[in-house]
Amino acid sequence: MGYLDNIIGRYKRIRSIKDLENTYNGTYALVGLGGHCVSNLLPVVHHLQLPLKYICCTSETKAALVSKRYTASIGTTSLQQILDDDTVDAVFVAANPQAHFDIARKVMEADKALFIEKPPCQDLERLDILIDTAKSCNARSVVVGLQRRFAPATRILQKRLKGEAGHHYHYRYLTGLYPEGDAMLDLFIHPLDYATFLFGEAKLKTAEIIEKNGGQTLLLIVEHKDTTGVLELSTDYSWHGAKEQLSVVTDRGLYTLDNMERLCLSPRSSALFGIPLEKVVGGNRSIVELYGTNGFVPTLGNNQIVSQGFFSEIKTFADMVENRHTSSSRDFGFESLRNTYALMADIVAATRKQ
Repeated sequence: MGYLDNIIGRYKRIRSIKDLENTYNGTYALVGLGGHCVSNLLPVVHHLQLPLKYICCTSETKAALVSKRYTASIGTTSLQQILDDDTVDAVFVAANPQAHFDIARKVMEADKALFIEKPPCQDLERLDILIDTAKSCNARSVVVGLQRRFAPATRILQKRLKGEAGHHYHYRYLTGLYPEGDAMLDLFIHPLDYATFLFGEAKLKTAEIIEKNGGQTLLLIVEHKDTTGVLELSTDYSWHGAKEQLSVVTDRGLYTLDNMERLCLSPRSSALFGIPLEKVVGGNRSIVELYGTNGFVPTLGNNQIVSQGFFSEIKTFADMVENRHTSSSRDFGFESLRNTYALMADIVAATRKQ
């Protein structure tokens, strides 16, 4: 037992020291202080101990309170103050979506790394302008905050799909009414981006829109290079029962991803001359859990901030800023969203004709 205790103790010490040595030395700023930022972004920034010099907001009252609550940061209402500060290496932008386009250009033109929440702009034309600006400014690091790309389940599913022949997928993204904004840019961008991220460029085959009692539902069929998808995107359900479910059929079987929290594989049943053996010989259905959170142990890995991808997206950005990550702006920046915005433009054009 003494030998085993020594091994366990040594492992814990090494892990603890490794965590303490993982420090960030850049200087960061944050623009915007809404509910999403406070709930999802700042906790990760603080956990990673990113040196946050400025927090910028539009209200003088909030700016004054920032310096009291976040004592290591300066509260300000001046974006220009941040852009003029040569010590600031990178800027997180989580402001009003309508302002993202202009702020993004100014940050890149000031030669600072940029993390920007979705949507970075309103349409494909403006996205192309951001792509050109990033190229002309030789932007060092750009990450767009579409967190599902960074979720642990995504990494597992993406790796498996690369080695398998896809047949088709079914994607349901269901919420309650959304009167406060643009459902396409604020909500539906998530599943549409996730579909293009996993399966590549998409061509819209059919699109139908249903609008009743304030709810909006899009019924879509899209074609990728190797697979076809059926999508139901809706604000006609309930926020209490909001649901996101992706089912993917491949040669290996059926993958199901529920709310980014649980990824399972139901292996394909054997067949003989086209006859499913499960109907002949019976047997129990096999389900393999590839990823799932465990609420019993309150560790970082079991936190929704991790499972939903918020932790990894910010850490990836910070690692890019400080030259620790092999990813580039091409992987998670504006260029990577072109397929997403092209698909959204096709959907908007198709539904307007109805």
